[in-house]
Amino acid sequence: MIRKHSATLHGHRTSFTLEDGFWDELKAIAAARGLSQAALIAEIDDARPPESNLSSALRLYVLQWLKDARLPS
Repeated sequence: MIRKHSATLHGHRTSFTLEDGFWDELKAIAAARGLSQAALIAEIDDARPPESNLSSALRLYVLQWLKDARLPS
């Protein structure tokens, strides 16, 4: 299911839409990195290209994180 979520980034409220699976992975990534969910989302938001939207940037971040986790060390 796709759901709307909200977060406060740099003092302003923003919303984004994510499928439950991506939201669950974002929460797990934040926990693994020792960050709050808002801090992780702000980090992703700061790094995204200006022409992309936050929802897409979050999905791509999760995808890259999972791909990197599959690589042998």
